[in-house]
Amino acid sequence: MQAALSKLLSFIGEMSVYRRLVEALGQSGGSITAAAPGAARPYLIAALYRTLGLPVLAVAARPEDARRLYEQLSAWAGGGVKLLPEPDALPYQRVAADASTGMGRLQVLSALAGIVPAEDPPLVVASAPALMQKTAPYADFTAACHTIELGMEIDPFQLLGRWQAMGYSMESMVEVPGTMSHRGGIIDIYPAAGEPVRLEFFGNTIDSMRTFDPASQRSQGAVSSLTVSPATEMLASYDEIARRIAGLDISGCNPEARQRFEREQAMLAGGQSPEGLGYYAPLFNDDSIISYLPENGLLFMDEPPEIEAMVKEMEDQAEELRTEQTERGE
Repeated sequence: MQAALSKLLSFIGEMSVYRRLVEALGQSGGSITAAAPGAARPYLIAALYRTLGLPVLAVAARPEDARRLYEQLSAWAGGGVKLLPEPDALPYQRVAADASTGMGRLQVLSALAGIVPAEDPPLVVASAPALMQKTAPYADFTAACHTIELGMEIDPFQLLGRWQAMGYSMESMVEVPGTMSHRGGIIDIYPAAGEPVRLEFFGNTIDSMRTFDPASQRSQGAVSSLTVSPATEMLASYDEIARRIAGLDISGCNPEARQRFEREQAMLAGGQSPEGLGYYAPLFNDDSIISYLPENGLLFMDEPPEIEAMVKEMEDQAEELRTEQTERGE
């Protein structure tokens, strides 16, 4: 496939219209409209990605369109291609979120923000519904990211508390991204973006750091540093969420809904995380994944009129849901 990609780049690179497009993209600080047949677009995006070596966000209208584009780009562009999952629910819809969806989104955010070094710049494919989902402010997300180094002096319990605030859950055994465990002088963590790492402490000093196999739990190669990024898009503290719930006007809610709000507020105030915490994310998350795209990154919109229509459709669905919930007193 790499040989085919090289031939494609060589063939396209000889086309004067392509060379002019590359030159224009290198000079433009705004948008460029370029028409290409539908079947040729994946090859054009792959060629520009490889030629320019820049981060890319390619947006298609519908989830099925995004998945098809992702598969095509994965074949032609090689490593670095990622698919941004669509949210499991509309805003303020109480639906149990799928853990793999959340981790997939977090891995894309980390890749675009350059949190974990990679051989290739990210090429992210997103549908309009995936793009519409608001996420944690870029500044908050990147500020939460930090690096742990071999020999660092740090209180293990302070470290665990910091990771819990970033969305990591304490488990008896670390097997999936977004989890951590603690036994004696050993802490295991499986970052949302990256390999699982085992930290061994001597007092408050990190004495050893090794990757490990989450299936066998056996330690593997030694590492000198570990970058940890958030394991949730909901970065508000429990106290902040509890205060916001307390400020909501729930007088129009039915008794069952009021009790649920009050119960969740009490849990949060007590340092516990109620199930479905993402329900409150729209109160805090006001940023777009586009904010995570670096300044030199490229944004491709595949069929903008169709994307606009899909956005309108999603907005109408959300408004219908809001109306229904209001009528039910939820």
